[in-house]
Amino acid sequence: MRLAFYPGCSLEGMASDYAESIEAVFRRLQIDLVEIEDWSCCGATAAHSLSEAMAVALPARNIAAAEKLGLDIVVPCANCFNRMRFSQVMIEKGIYDVPWPVTGKIKIHDMTRLLAEDDMLEKIRARTVRPLSGLKLVSYYGCQMVRPPRITGYTDYENPQTLDRLAEAAGAEVLDWSYKTTCCGASIGIGRRDIQEALTRKLIVKARQAGAEAIVVSCPLCQSNLDLIQAKESGPATPIFYFTELLRLALNSGGRPQHWLRKHVADPLPLLREKGVIP
Repeated sequence: MRLAFYPGCSLEGMASDYAESIEAVFRRLQIDLVEIEDWSCCGATAAHSLSEAMAVALPARNIAAAEKLGLDIVVPCANCFNRMRFSQVMIEKGIYDVPWPVTGKIKIHDMTRLLAEDDMLEKIRARTVRPLSGLKLVSYYGCQMVRPPRITGYTDYENPQTLDRLAEAAGAEVLDWSYKTTCCGASIGIGRRDIQEALTRKLIVKARQAGAEAIVVSCPLCQSNLDLIQAKESGPATPIFYFTELLRLALNSGGRPQHWLRKHVADPLPLLREKGVIP
């Protein structure tokens, strides 16, 4: 399988650990990711706050580049996925014209949904050599991956299951909770840190009340918010894993976890040692 890969800006900076785990997992699953040549920012939060036309045009440039490759796109960041689908839908409906040729003939995949398809889950289970047995976690999707359904096309926006299925395929125990799509505050922390911290802290508290020892995410901003807020705590940490980090552990797909998990604020190593996942 070959797919066009749109990494997005975060994977080149604060989420470089996410990028490393994606590369390792897709290599292990023998999926060829072809990075879109000369890709550019999708606009994320800022563009649609200022200009809807710009919010359509910026992702369209990357969609056009993927169409030129003749490959469907896979997107790891929930916000990037949302922006690219929005652009594609607006162009398909004829609401906006853009300077690049976009036909809408290729699919834009949220990475979690792509890997949570039955055949991919079977492949993950078959290649798991270090199951995450005994690790109790909750899945956190945030508010961008599945909403709004008229853009994403997903009907499970109240109770998505992709991260749950992937974590279970890796051997973890996924707990039910009521906050998997509640907003973490996203980038409002730039202007109102108090609001962002209140929203984020509530998620940490509710995850712990549900019995979770860790939280699994796919969005770099969600991971950052949930991870960084714990720097102010003195008690036991609640690790915030990218789902591909859990898959990388289960698939034993290269590298020393002590090295590639070092960017986490809430240190996951003690929990992983306790569960026997790493020595």
